[in-house]
Amino acid sequence: MACPHVTAAAAFIKSFHPDWSPSAIKSALMTTAWEFRASLYPQAEFAYGSGHIDPVKALNPGLVYETSFQEYLKTWCNLTNANCTAKLSPKDINYPSMAVRVEVGVAVSESFPRTLTNVGARSTYVASIEGDTSKLRFKVDPNILRFTKRNQKMNFVVTVKGSKMKPSTINSASLVWTDGVHRVRSPIVVYTRSDGKSASHFSRPHIVFMLIPLMIIHLFFSFLD
Repeated sequence: MACPHVTAAAAFIKSFHPDWSPSAIKSALMTTAWEFRASLYPQAEFAYGSGHIDPVKALNPGLVYETSFQEYLKTWCNLTNANCTAKLSPKDINYPSMAVRVEVGVAVSESFPRTLTNVGARSTYVASIEGDTSKLRFKVDPNILRFTKRNQKMNFVVTVKGSKMKPSTINSASLVWTDGVHRVRSPIVVYTRSDGKSASHFSRPHIVFMLIPLMIIHLFFSFLD
């Protein structure tokens, strides 16, 4: 029943913000969701995603992660080995969460470039990392974003480093941007394969078929606008 509930929540937000894109609405729902306790779920974020959505809180998220159709297309090109002029790694897409699969027995060193769009008033946001930081080290650069106007965009990079990981390991934490009023949370997940084989950022068939409905939805709402 999750799909119809989320669809209704998205329609609810669209009624208040008719100019918001599908990715902005999705970002608002994800970054304002109630966080679950990873210790209660062995699969962590792979079991519950960003958490339990709060449609009312999502009406005023403060910041959103906008994902363009071109980003989906470039990611598609990368995963299908299509003859494209530009390609994009799945972990680099401007998504409200961050995940990467790493090689077993190799020290972790990954980065996630992201862009935030201010959908609120002029404000200064400070980044922090919440959750278990005993196994991974995080750096957010810059860790302070000063927005002076609505719809202003600012870039940052999250760098994750850590020791070698064993097979079937999931380490996660959350990046939180706050201005004292809004709390914009994004899960960060670093994991390994169960068989210990060479890493790939995502399972190709899985993400390819995941991208198809996302691209269709993006185009559908673009025509509505």
